[in-house]
Amino acid sequence: MEFSEVFRINKPVMAMVHLKGYSGEDKRRRWEREIGIYYRSGVDAVIVEDYFGSVSYVYQALGFLRDEYPDRIYGVNILDEPEMSMQAALEYKASFIQVDSVCGHLPKDADNAYGEMMKELKKNGVLIMGGVRFKYQPVLSGRSLGEDLGLSKERCGAVVVTGEATGVSTDEDKIREFRGILGDFPLIVGAGLNDMNAFSQLSIADGGIIGSWLKDGHSATGEVNESYVRSFMDIVFRLRERCI
Repeated sequence: MEFSEVFRINKPVMAMVHLKGYSGEDKRRRWEREIGIYYRSGVDAVIVEDYFGSVSYVYQALGFLRDEYPDRIYGVNILDEPEMSMQAALEYKASFIQVDSVCGHLPKDADNAYGEMMKELKKNGVLIMGGVRFKYQPVLSGRSLGEDLGLSKERCGAVVVTGEATGVSTDEDKIREFRGILGDFPLIVGAGLNDMNAFSQLSIADGGIIGSWLKDGHSATGEVNESYVRSFMDIVFRLRERCI
């Protein structure tokens, strides 16, 4: 599936559901609250990720989305498990998966097999958004950035670019470098978006993934703050009006 088939709006925003909580019931209460805030505030999609919760909670949250928000867009990222992410997407009718690294993070021999696996996953008709030179990921391919980005087009339907860490702004020069190499291939800013950089960075990229900035203290450990979500989306709405 193509990026433009999943997201029929300019500059889509995807918000993270990190599955924080002290018990199963607490996690459920939180993800139901967070998802409700995101969608009514204008966020275009959510991504369920096992950042704080186990895979079993990923499945439960996806089941909630499938049953309660069947007409909304949502995705899944089971960290370091692209095959599991794809299986979950197919079972729970998610439109896309996120994979932290689709190219560049493995030595050549291991990368060849990984690349073939990613190409097979791509055949399932679920959009794959894949990182290249992603936060916390090593660079072991021995290839140039241009070579890795070229291969990434065969393995995913959108490339995700980040800075060095969760919540840390992605360097705008890096976004521009990726844009220059990728041309019109979909490019997503995957970390560090905030009210100060959203307009400029999303003017270059095709969409964004956001988590930490929308929470109290602008930290992944905080609670989703509806006023933060609305403030951020107001900026995105203004950018969309300029891009029409």
